Formats: sequence, C-alpha cells, structure tokens
Amino acid sequence: MTSVSRHDSQPSLGQLVGEIGNDLSTLLRQELRLAKVEMREEARKAGKTAGMFGGAGFAAAMVALLVSLAVVFALSTVIPAAWAALIVAVVWAVVAVVLYTNARTRMRQVSPKPEQTIDSLKEDVTWTREPKR
Repeated sequence: MTSVSRHDSQPSLGQLVGEIGNDLSTLLRQELRLAKVEMREEARKAGKTAGMFGGAGFAAAMVALLVSLAVVFALSTVIPAAWAALIVAVVWAVVAVVLYTNARTRMRQVSPKPEQTIDSLKEDVTWTREPKR
C-alpha cells in the first residue's frame, strides 16, 4: 500500500501556472463580452438619435415649406413677394442653425468607448500586479 505524502497533495508549479492561465483566459473572455454588450448599447443609443434626427429633419422640412408659403403670401400683401420670401428664408436659416447646434450637442453625449470595460481592465491589471495574500 502506497501512502501519499503531504508534498504530493499540493499542486505543482506547472498546475498553478496552468490555473492562472485558465483564470486569465476566462477573465479576458468575460471582459470581451462586457465590451461587446457596452458597444451594442452605445450603438443603439446612436441609432435612436440618428432616427430622431431624420424624423425631425423631415418634419421640419414639411413645416418649413408650408409655413414659409403661408408667410410669404401674407407678407406679399404688404411688401414685394421677393422681399417676403427672403425674410422667410432668413428666419428658417436661424431655425436650422439652432437645430443643428442642439443635435451636435446630443451626439457628443454618445460615447464610443466601453467605459465599464476599460475601468474593469484597469482594475484587473492592478490586481495582477499587486496580488493580495
């Protein structure tokens, strides 16, 4: 009958290194999954924002056209039609600048970086450099 010594029951250095490699591999796979989820979420936000821009643009074009015609016709009873059309065009130019500025501000709020994943990876690097016993 062979007895197992205390030394044989402890994992070897090779086994420990293998476990560390497996753990790091699992950790990296989890980080990649998190990054994918985060990127999908940001892409969804950007897509919805783009759809809102498109819808707002179409609606604004229709309103601009119809209101412009009504205002030009109304002003043409007081001033020449050409001047009336020019005044209406300037007003819509101001509206366009305001809409563009607001849209640009909203687009800047969309983050292309997976912030949670970056923070988590930084923590992982710190942990691997300074393991606590």
